[in-house]
Amino acid sequence: MSFWTSEPMRVLGYAMVTAVATGLGVLPFVFVRHVAKHWLGWAGALAAGIMTAASFKLLFEGLEYSTARTVFGLVLGVLAIWLAQTRIASSTTVDVGQLHGADAKKALLIVGVMTAHSFAEGVGVGVSFGDGVEFGTFISLAIAIHNIPEGLAIGLILVPRGVSPFKAALLAIATSLPQPFIAVPSFLFVEAFHPLLPIGLGLAAGAMVWMVVSELIPDALAEAKKEHVATITALAVAAMVVFQAIVE
Repeated sequence: MSFWTSEPMRVLGYAMVTAVATGLGVLPFVFVRHVAKHWLGWAGALAAGIMTAASFKLLFEGLEYSTARTVFGLVLGVLAIWLAQTRIASSTTVDVGQLHGADAKKALLIVGVMTAHSFAEGVGVGVSFGDGVEFGTFISLAIAIHNIPEGLAIGLILVPRGVSPFKAALLAIATSLPQPFIAVPSFLFVEAFHPLLPIGLGLAAGAMVWMVVSELIPDALAEAKKEHVATITALAVAAMVVFQAIVE
């Protein structure tokens, strides 16, 4: 099958939609730019809740394919993000746009985590089209909708720390660009990629959980009261679970 036939191009188009949708999550920051210090903690708690719920969804999806491969991916994801954090922490200077030092390192970590997450979603889009156009379209649109709050989580980390909404949106979209790049080969070679899907889902979930526990929650607690952080995180998890149930 040639790449330029209609089916691979359709997969590419839908996967591009899922990537661009991530940038929509940053739109609220066009209207709200400057926040008080305690809002920074609340934003971190909200991002933590969104990412926690997203990681649960990834794990549940992976377990439907293979428990062993999902657990393997989970452990791999934790080790990978721990090694990345150790490497970044040992760097003397890290700059990400207007961010420097600790803020830049945190931004680099979350961008890396969300990018890894996107590889699994790209495989999901490609594999789903292997089961038919209707199913592939449904999965693509569901992922696109899910990507909007994930883009919001990225904006919640970047914008309050000085990154412009436009650049934050571009970074959010950039984290999802692996989706179209991996979706087409996943569709063309569905039998080869299908066994890798639960590993990718587990890896992304492990990295996200590590990021929440190691970075987002401690930072949120340093900026806001623990009662507020706990409440916002719990409500964000609940809201995302309801949102995911409605979408599906």
